[in-house]
Amino acid sequence: MSARSTAVQIAAKTGMLVAAVLVFTILLAALPAHRAPGPQAAAQVSTAQAPEADHSSMPGMDMSDEHSNEKAAVHDMTPGHHDAHSQHMTMTSMRAQTPKDVQRAKEIAAQLRAGIEKYRDYHVALNDGFKIFMPNVPQPEYHFTSYRNGFLEAFTFDPARPTSLLYRKTSTGYELVGAMYTMPKRATEEQLNARVPLSVAMWHLHTNLCIPPRAQLRNADWSKFGLKGSIATQDACDAAGGRFRPSIFGWMVHVYPYEDSLDKIFAMHHHMD
Repeated sequence: MSARSTAVQIAAKTGMLVAAVLVFTILLAALPAHRAPGPQAAAQVSTAQAPEADHSSMPGMDMSDEHSNEKAAVHDMTPGHHDAHSQHMTMTSMRAQTPKDVQRAKEIAAQLRAGIEKYRDYHVALNDGFKIFMPNVPQPEYHFTSYRNGFLEAFTFDPARPTSLLYRKTSTGYELVGAMYTMPKRATEEQLNARVPLSVAMWHLHTNLCIPPRAQLRNADWSKFGLKGSIATQDACDAAGGRFRPSIFGWMVHVYPYEDSLDKIFAMHHHMD
């Protein structure tokens, strides 16, 4: 082989490698919650106090202090506080409902119901790559999360392909009750509305989390730290020696497709009789 041909082949391979790195970098930047929402996105969402939620598994969380974020979040996801107002939640504003929105919401629920039917057997979900988030921590609902689905939801929306499946623990295993869709933190209300109508459902984002100092994680004062703690500002968190996160995870919305009315199907929490 001539030196010229060898040089051409090396150049071609180098170009392909550079292109691959560039594509990977672009995809990484687009991962859910890889960046904090910009000023425009923040201005478009309602920052009024809203009910605390019990979401714990999001592939779109910040990569730094990942495990601390997860543990601090799950620590607060206990029953009995779902109706309490919180300064740690940002909600989308409800819009005026239209017949078109209602029809689209019904179609989403129907497609989701069909898409997750096979996961009534939670073993099938596990075999398909869904991971139980912190199974040893008591939770009202357990999130079985597909990080592949969460990645794909940053770009496309398929109602039959949720990021997480929601299960209620039973004496014999897990009972499927719903699912969760996600979007990156930087998503605007218009982008959220394009997926699940804001006249039917409220998307939410966990905000203002103060993580306890690493040395205090085991014995932290959770009346101050975490998603129900009193600390909700950077200054107060710094003074307590904690690590402040303006937001964690990404935008989320729960859907309970086995319920009999839209207000229950797109409720923040599962209606348990």
